[in-house]
Amino acid sequence: MSTNVDISNRPDYDQVIQDIANYVLTYDTFSDEAMDTARNCLMDTLGCGLLALRFPQCTKLLGPIVPGTIVPNGARVPGTSLVLDPIKAAWDIGCIIRWLDYNDTWLAAEWGHPSDNLGAILAVADHLSQVRLSKNEQPLLMREVLEAMVIAHEIQGVIALENAFNRVGLCHVLLVRVASAAVVTKMMGGSKEQIMAAVSQAWVDGSALRTYRHAPNAGSRKSWAAGDATARAVSLASMSMRGEMGIPSVLTAPVWGFYDVLFSKTNKDQKIKADDQRQFTFSQGYGSYVMENILFKISFPAEFHAQTAAEASVILHNEVKGRLADIDKIVVRTHESAIRIISKTGTLANPADRDHCLQYMIAVPLAFGDLIAEHYEDAFHEAHPIIDELRSKMEIIEDKRFTLEYLEADKRAIANAIQVSFKDGSSTQEIVVEYPVGHRRRREEGIPLLEQKFKSNLASRFPSQQCNTIFTLCKDKSKLENTPVDSFMDMFIIA
Repeated sequence: MSTNVDISNRPDYDQVIQDIANYVLTYDTFSDEAMDTARNCLMDTLGCGLLALRFPQCTKLLGPIVPGTIVPNGARVPGTSLVLDPIKAAWDIGCIIRWLDYNDTWLAAEWGHPSDNLGAILAVADHLSQVRLSKNEQPLLMREVLEAMVIAHEIQGVIALENAFNRVGLCHVLLVRVASAAVVTKMMGGSKEQIMAAVSQAWVDGSALRTYRHAPNAGSRKSWAAGDATARAVSLASMSMRGEMGIPSVLTAPVWGFYDVLFSKTNKDQKIKADDQRQFTFSQGYGSYVMENILFKISFPAEFHAQTAAEASVILHNEVKGRLADIDKIVVRTHESAIRIISKTGTLANPADRDHCLQYMIAVPLAFGDLIAEHYEDAFHEAHPIIDELRSKMEIIEDKRFTLEYLEADKRAIANAIQVSFKDGSSTQEIVVEYPVGHRRRREEGIPLLEQKFKSNLASRFPSQQCNTIFTLCKDKSKLENTPVDSFMDMFIIA
């Protein structure tokens, strides 16, 4: 056979894509725990978005591309008066959800924030519900939103369990685009073929680089990247529903597929060594595991690998607050992922740089007893030189046990330990926190705090009566699930 031609026989869809489509179309075993966690996740995610509206750097990005655009049956952006087409609404909702790095987290071989998918889910659900009402049809119910959240969480999280996109420099928002594309295509009434087409298009888009998440380029794009991914997912879903063809072997195609181009160690001269090839691996199928085990950020708006470090620092605050000038050394034992993602020295150029700096997120609560979003702002940083003084005294050490237990399926610990030594030779006790308050192992302790966080975030945007109405509805599982989506969204609109 000639070697200077390609074989153009169109293949079946890659098995990874088929598995996603089959799961989206057939999964209906939603555990009570998954649905209840999804309800809490909905509250927390919307609250994070509302709080972000206090920050002009976020709100300047919101709204229609063309000012004054009017969209029939447009999707609403919670906490605003905006009514947008579903693609831009997904962008805006996804942006506000992620802006403060305060919504839920999933940590495995890959990291991410599965509630980012709510940007696409809520925008599409609101639009579809209004369209149905305009046709005298039954609107979508919030139960369908919660179920979509469980499914999107699962797709993003299960792929992330053993597949480290970060190891090849790729950003985890790729998985938001994939999960959202699958879920919203189904919500639009898509067939298996249409879902597979949308998912294949999501993969062929490739991935953003992680550059904007790391020194020396950490910046605000990391706060809107998920919104960008959800908007693209809605766009691809819409195209697939109009009959746009998919790319069946987008992952496995030799030379041109995702695995060879983006997921392998080397791609020189389009020749990939056998031992450098990578494909996705899976340790389990799709169910509801991810939602049941999701990590909530309850205590601090901070990159999740630092949550337990910030908690340990708060515990130490009373012991060290009067002796900050006498500190000689701060020893921090942590896990490998924290070191690789957020351990940094040098100048921190902006709030996004600071909320991804382990040392900064330790120094602030050591000195001030808390860590809130305003603590990352330029004015606060410039007014308190003690923060950088404390950063300069930190020694970061990997604890191999912490690293191992971070990846153990029955633990998923995110441990940090901190001890402060003083110039006179004395030292504090070492404070070890292995599981953050938002961990499944601390659910009983965490949920009342999560509800209080939601109340506070509601109060940042709405009058007390409106806050009480929203909170009461969200607490009532049955009533919430049977509320039409458009009615739910009405409660979050600023006139």
